[in-house]
Amino acid sequence: MTHSIANTPRPRTAGPVLGIETSCDETGVAVYDVARGLLAHTLYSQIRMHADYGGVVPELASRDHVRKLLPLIRETLRSAGMTTRDLGGVAYTAGPGLVGALLVGAACARSLAWALDVPAIGVHHMEGHLLAPMLEADPPQPPYVALLVSGGHSMLIEVEGIGRYRLLGDTLDDAAGEAFDKTAKLMGLPYPGGPALAKLAESGVAGRFRFSRPMTDRPGLDFSFSGLKTQVLLAYQANADDPEVKADIARGFEEAIVDTLAIKCRRALAQTGARRLVIAGGVGANKRLRAQLADAAEREGFRVHFPRLEFCTDNGAMIALAGALRLQAGLHEDAAIKVAPRWDLESLAAV
Repeated sequence: MTHSIANTPRPRTAGPVLGIETSCDETGVAVYDVARGLLAHTLYSQIRMHADYGGVVPELASRDHVRKLLPLIRETLRSAGMTTRDLGGVAYTAGPGLVGALLVGAACARSLAWALDVPAIGVHHMEGHLLAPMLEADPPQPPYVALLVSGGHSMLIEVEGIGRYRLLGDTLDDAAGEAFDKTAKLMGLPYPGGPALAKLAESGVAGRFRFSRPMTDRPGLDFSFSGLKTQVLLAYQANADDPEVKADIARGFEEAIVDTLAIKCRRALAQTGARRLVIAGGVGANKRLRAQLADAAEREGFRVHFPRLEFCTDNGAMIALAGALRLQAGLHEDAAIKVAPRWDLESLAAV
């Protein structure tokens, strides 16, 4: 589904923007003002609810967004010291994501904007992640290369400006975060698997298990992690009787993922000539990845920008920021409630 963006500004495009994120299993709400920055944000995670099923159940996720969204909006506005009448616009995640979850946020946002007679805009979830480092005190200025790495995406993107994105590399199968979660599950680790595996890896012995660094022995910037997952499964099955080996396998797997991501990032910088690297998405919270890229930046003379940990995973602040910048530029959407579970990042209008 495509989104038609109008270029004629509506009244009251200036002022604080309410951002709503409901693309998957987190309900995020924030208020952002272009002049004053982030005023408040709240986040509710559904991890406990989905843990019993070993993964996200879309219908349960949608129903929980219905229960939590309005209370979170009230709480966020109270924290910002304002009411709905102080809002200048509403932004919401329109895609990609789970269609039912997206519709909850979109319906609420469009209804609120209509009632307040303020403009509303649907935000691309990935653009939110790409712009999240702009919430920091020292935001990156385009052009830069962004590694967008999460449970559903492993992408290298050249960012020339807001809405001016060029895909450099993408995942051919499992994304890095998905590989973390699936590997953790086959090793018997609890949900959510990615953080559990990274925690286990901290006690592992470096170098005891060395797995391949997929697709780094050939040109290009695409990723593939499904084969790495198979290598870990075979190593785990061969050593299942030794519980201490589990941490060593986790360490070897994490090092393979991190090395692969770092190699591709440095290759993308060399290919584009950019000297700034932005890390975005949930896997951007990984300690080993952050440390390795920070070391590489110091050695090789480029700058690397990380959002703070709370803004790596899905959140309302990144949606409020992205929406505020687009509304400030005079972009908005009509009153129809539209979402796009699949949405090409390169199709976005430039600001």
